[in-house]
Amino acid sequence: MRDFQLPGRSAVYASNGICATSHPLAALVGVDMLRSGGNAVDAAIAMAFVLGICEPMMCGIGGDLFALVKPAGSDDVKALNASGRAPAGFDAAALRAAGHSTIPLDAPAAITMPGGVDGLCRLSEDWGRKGLAEVLAPAIHYADAGVPAAPRTADDWRKTGPRLKGAARRFYMNGDQPFALGQTFRQPQQADVLRKIAQQGRAGFYEGEVAEDMIASLQALGGSHTLDDLAATRCHYDTPIAGMYRGAELIEHPPNGQGATAILLANILAQFDLAALDPFGAQRAHIEAEAAKLAYDARNRFIADPDHTTRVAQMLAPETATQLAALIAPDRVLASVPEATRAVHKDTVYLSVVDRDGMAVSMIYSIFHGFGSGLASDTFGILFQNRGAGFTLEQGHPNEAAGGKRPMHTIIPAMLREGGKISQSFGVMGGAYQPNGHARVLSNQRDFGMDLQEAIDAPRSFADGGVLQVERGYSDAVRQELADIGHDVQIPDTALGGAQAVAIDHANGVLIGASDPRKDGIALGY
Repeated sequence: MRDFQLPGRSAVYASNGICATSHPLAALVGVDMLRSGGNAVDAAIAMAFVLGICEPMMCGIGGDLFALVKPAGSDDVKALNASGRAPAGFDAAALRAAGHSTIPLDAPAAITMPGGVDGLCRLSEDWGRKGLAEVLAPAIHYADAGVPAAPRTADDWRKTGPRLKGAARRFYMNGDQPFALGQTFRQPQQADVLRKIAQQGRAGFYEGEVAEDMIASLQALGGSHTLDDLAATRCHYDTPIAGMYRGAELIEHPPNGQGATAILLANILAQFDLAALDPFGAQRAHIEAEAAKLAYDARNRFIADPDHTTRVAQMLAPETATQLAALIAPDRVLASVPEATRAVHKDTVYLSVVDRDGMAVSMIYSIFHGFGSGLASDTFGILFQNRGAGFTLEQGHPNEAAGGKRPMHTIIPAMLREGGKISQSFGVMGGAYQPNGHARVLSNQRDFGMDLQEAIDAPRSFADGGVLQVERGYSDAVRQELADIGHDVQIPDTALGGAQAVAIDHANGVLIGASDPRKDGIALGY
C-alpha cells in the first residue's frame, strides 16, 4: 500500500475490462471498444492504430509488432510474429565492401518490410468480434482531426524530430520545427490509408496505390525493395517460451524477439537472495547489472531470425543460469563482455488489454528508432522503420543480414501464469532495456511484494554499453557506492523504459491495471 501523502498513483481496479497503454486517448479508445461489445483483440487493434497517430515517433503502419493472445476460456497463449523481412535484393557483401561495419540507421539498407498491418489484420480476422471498419474508425478520426502533442510525446519529438529527412520532414514536422506541447498534429494522408485498410483489409496496404507509393519512394531512395517483397509479407503464429521465477511462469515471445534474454536474466537473478536486499540499494542494482551483461551477451551471440536461431534451449536451461551466476562477484564488476554488434534504441509502444471474458492481449508495436529511419513515402507519408539495423554484418553470425531474413528484434510482450492460470499481461518499452525491465518489474513483485503500480513506478537502473544508467529515483549515496565498486555510473537523459500491465485477480474476480508515469499514458477500466 503506497503512502497517500506522497506523490504517486493508485493501480486501477475494475470488473469488466482494463486497457493500459502509453497515451490516454488510446486507452480511452480501447475501453470504448470493450464497452460497445468488442473484445480484447478489437480493443488492442484500435489502440495500436491510434497510437500511430498519437506517438508517430514510436510506432506506425510502417513498423512491426509482436503479440501474445490468451483466448477467453483458455490459459494457453498464442504468439503472433508480425515482423517484416529484409528485401530479397539486400546485399550485405556490398555494404561491407563499402566500408560499413554496421548497417546505417537512416539509409534504405536499414528498412525492412512493414509487418505490423498484416499482423493487425490477421488478429482481427482470427479473434476479433468487430470488423476492421469499426475498429479503425477512431484512428481515422484522430488522423483527420488531429491530436495535441502530450508532454512526453513533445519531448520525444524535440529530441528525434531533427533526424527526419525529405518527405518525412514535410509530414511530421510543424513547418521546420518539431511539434511542441499542445500543438495539434494531423495526418489526413494516413487517414486515407486507414480507410483503404478498413475497406479492403491487408490488400489496402500491401497492394494498390499505397504499396506503389511505398515501393516507388524506397526505390527512389536507392532501396532494392519491390512490390513482390511487400506482397510476400506475412505474419505467423508461434509457440511462446517460458521460465519460472519465484513460483510465477514468465511467458515470452520466441525469437526473433529477445524474450529469451528476459528469461535467462530472471533465471540468473533467481540464484541470489534478492529479497534480503534493499530494493533500492546498491547491492541489488549491482547484481542485476552484472546478470544483465551476461544475459545480453548470450542474446547478442544467439538470437536471430527463428529460422536461424539454434541455441534458445541452452539460453533457457537452468544450468546455464547457474553457471553464469557463479561469475558474479558482490564487490567488483565483471571483466568486459562483448559489445552488442547492432544498434538498439528506445522507441516503441506497448499495450495490454484484458476483457470481461478473460481474453488477454499483450502487444508491442514499433518502428525502432525515433521516427524509424527518418524516411517516409512521398504521397501517404508512411514512415519506414529501420528495424534492419538489428542485423549484424558479421559473416557467419546467425543474425547476419540477408535478403528475405528477419532481424533480431528488441520488442517483446510478456505474460505471467500462476497455478496454471494467466495472472498478468505486461510489457516494458525501451529497446535494449526491455528484458531487464521485465525482470525488474517481476522481481519487484515477487521478491519485494510491491503492488503492480509500485513495481512499475520504482526507480530503475540498466547496464548498457559499458555504462550503468541509474535513474534519479536512486539516492546519490547509492550511485557513489556503485561507482566505488567499478561501475561507470551515469544518470540517463531519458527515463528507462515505460511499462504497462493488467493483472487478473482470480480470487476476487477483478482486474488490476497499472501504467508507467515515465510515459503520458494511463490504465482505464470499466
